[in-house]
Amino acid sequence: MQKQKPYLESFPDNNGYFGKFGGSYIPPSLVEPFNEINEAYNKLSKDFNFLNELKTIRKYYQGRPTPLYFAKNLSTKVDGNIYLKREDLNHTGAHKLNHCMAEALLAKYLGKKKLIAETGAGQHGVALATAAAYFGLECEIHMGEVDIKKEHPNVVKMKILGAKVVPVTKGLKTLKEAVDSAFESYLSDTKNSMFAIGSVVGPHPFPKMIRDFQSVIGFEAKEQFFEMTGKLPDMVTACVGGGSNAMGIFSAFIEDSVELYAIEPAGKGDKIGEHSASITYGKEGIMHGFNSIMLADENGEPAPVHSIASGIDYPSVGPEHAYLNSIGRTKIGLCTDNEAVEAFYTLSRLEGIIPALESSHAIAFAMKYAKEHKEKSILVNLSGRGDKDIDFVIENFPID
Repeated sequence: MQKQKPYLESFPDNNGYFGKFGGSYIPPSLVEPFNEINEAYNKLSKDFNFLNELKTIRKYYQGRPTPLYFAKNLSTKVDGNIYLKREDLNHTGAHKLNHCMAEALLAKYLGKKKLIAETGAGQHGVALATAAAYFGLECEIHMGEVDIKKEHPNVVKMKILGAKVVPVTKGLKTLKEAVDSAFESYLSDTKNSMFAIGSVVGPHPFPKMIRDFQSVIGFEAKEQFFEMTGKLPDMVTACVGGGSNAMGIFSAFIEDSVELYAIEPAGKGDKIGEHSASITYGKEGIMHGFNSIMLADENGEPAPVHSIASGIDYPSVGPEHAYLNSIGRTKIGLCTDNEAVEAFYTLSRLEGIIPALESSHAIAFAMKYAKEHKEKSILVNLSGRGDKDIDFVIENFPID
């Protein structure tokens, strides 16, 4: 009897589908450049020199593996067992560099001269600007005006690193509009530039490619957790907007008997424009070149969204997240703005770790879950540090 292929080798299929989600819904002008990226990735993902160079970069430049940490004081507070995968200690302060260095290396192999991308919280922008500097490439980052104001420290970092930051003034001036703007810029010169998508979203092959590059988080954490405890965690959780950090850590545990919780931003209410909980409140739809679950208005267009965390205020979710939830492999948790801020301060004061507001959503859910499941071990992907958020938090949620 033929042995079934492992999940990560089986999904997506050759056309980029996870079940009915995914695919590539793009204008004819993008078909050739995206096929070029797909063919290059399929080749280089099996190439010793490419993989060895990426391994060397991760070890000696990024500082991988990042530590696994038992949050003793936080665990004591909630009478539970909470462990943190410290992606905040990855170079540039978040998980984003895992795929940015790989995408830039891929661009270098393709002979590209420029990287173009969108960013919300600015972590992808900083990471890509860092990768561009490392490889000697030009870098252009599109960012909504609202996010530029919220995430000023990261904007400064991008400029210091040599990136051109393009303010986006259309629509709600946040992440969706930044993606639209970056795509328009990329279309003007696909020969010399490469679009470096910042999450497990977009047309094929990006959801697969970014997942694969981010899977280093999960496989490190799995080995570290077993070494530390002699078993696997009972539950793994991460925040989800597009969902790259979550797919990164989930990928190693999909075929294990481990609960997987994707935490969506519940924002400040359940009406359209008050949250970014795509799977919870959305429906099937196509946006930015892929089919997934999205928040839509009465006309079927992407709906306005909100989250205190700029990196997860996106009206859709990666197609693999939509698929895993549709088959019951993942569960969805919700976290409000206020709960995220409370978790932000709690982790800072109990553990001396200032988390990103995005990551704070997963911390908040882990705290609630731990109180109800005291015997279970919980692994949280602490996807980034909160340096970028401190001015915004202090101004809007001042310390007592």
